[in-house]
Amino acid sequence: MATRENTQIRLASRPKGVVTLDNFAMAKEPVASITAGQVLVKNLFMSVDPYMRGRMNDVKSYVPPFQIGKVLQAGVVGEVVESKNPKFAEGDVVSGMLGWETYSISDGKGLQKVIVGKAPLSYHLGILGMPGMTAYVGLVGIGKAQPGESVFVSAASGAVGSIVGQLAKALGCHVAGCASTDEKIALMKSEFGYDAGFNYKTSKSIPESIKEVCPKGIDVDFENVGGQIFEAALWNMNNFGRIALCGMIANYNDEKLQPGPRGMASIIGKRLTIRGFIVGDEPALCREYVEKATRWLESGELKYRETVANGIMKAPQAFIDLLNGKNVGKQIVKIAES
Repeated sequence: MATRENTQIRLASRPKGVVTLDNFAMAKEPVASITAGQVLVKNLFMSVDPYMRGRMNDVKSYVPPFQIGKVLQAGVVGEVVESKNPKFAEGDVVSGMLGWETYSISDGKGLQKVIVGKAPLSYHLGILGMPGMTAYVGLVGIGKAQPGESVFVSAASGAVGSIVGQLAKALGCHVAGCASTDEKIALMKSEFGYDAGFNYKTSKSIPESIKEVCPKGIDVDFENVGGQIFEAALWNMNNFGRIALCGMIANYNDEKLQPGPRGMASIIGKRLTIRGFIVGDEPALCREYVEKATRWLESGELKYRETVANGIMKAPQAFIDLLNGKNVGKQIVKIAES
């Protein structure tokens, strides 16, 4: 059998502020032979996510930083093409943390078999994967949204926000959010369950815009962005409001620690609860969500959008576009056909 060639994307340098294509390097090398306990996975779809920006810095966090000269890591759905691990057979479709590359070798730890059904395989990186689970855990587990309450979502048309809106509406909430273009606002309302929304880039006053779309205040803030939007949400929170702190993408490129947010005193007077969360800490809620979401997708109750870049070489630009808000729904990189 001819030797397989592996195309890889490696970290060339750590960003100084914004991420550029110069921070990535392409390499090609033969795929090594697997040993006992290992599997060789042909990568089919790869996810790029905002949290990866933090891993490009050499700082301690809940996941270790990427290493210069090494292949970057991502959530991947792939097909087992060789196996010396009794838990996996050739032809199995699996998902897990693998490399930005065309083939990955794994010892099987962290790999999960994907039940191939009606949903496209890429959905297991999005609405049936981490973003969908994050939406459910944040809204239901952390935010504890109740019928009749007002929910505000930043980055409302993104991979997580587009699902939060639908879940909140299904719970009987008033749901509003913001996004970076008028087209995204229209999509939020027509497809993702939102009652109202505004373009934060053209808003003359973000606090006033939030007040307009959440006239009765905010009971649950699903925070993906941070920065000025988080400050404005704080000023519009109701007493005993809950904030599910999912992401702070507005600050990910900051080279120095920034002060803020302003309005922190409102946390005391309004008796607010703010909780950051990592979705993997709630496995029971994640399983509960996937079971429900599979049914909701089949019935058409849950809508989903993807932005797809074709080819492993497009992964760096897809990641940069994600950080700049150019995606609608989940940003996926299609690496190969099954």
